[in-house]
Amino acid sequence: MNLVVLTPEKEVYSGAIKSVKVPGTSGQFEVLKGHAAIVAALGQGSVRILTENGEKKVISIEKGFIEVLRDEVALLVQGVSE
Repeated sequence: MNLVVLTPEKEVYSGAIKSVKVPGTSGQFEVLKGHAAIVAALGQGSVRILTENGEKKVISIEKGFIEVLRDEVALLVQGVSE
């Protein structure tokens, strides 16, 4: 599964992942391999990434959107603070 995190200014993260947990507007949810296609709004909060090699990363985001389609995950966010 691949993840890309984009702001209007730059690409914040791009790489292979095992899972990503995001702050949805109705609560947190996690995306794993094989997740159904979805587009959802995100609120301000922490994105927790588990990379393919088991490394954990946390990115604090402002609001935005997540799109999941065939194990390709895109986070389009207004800003980040790492």
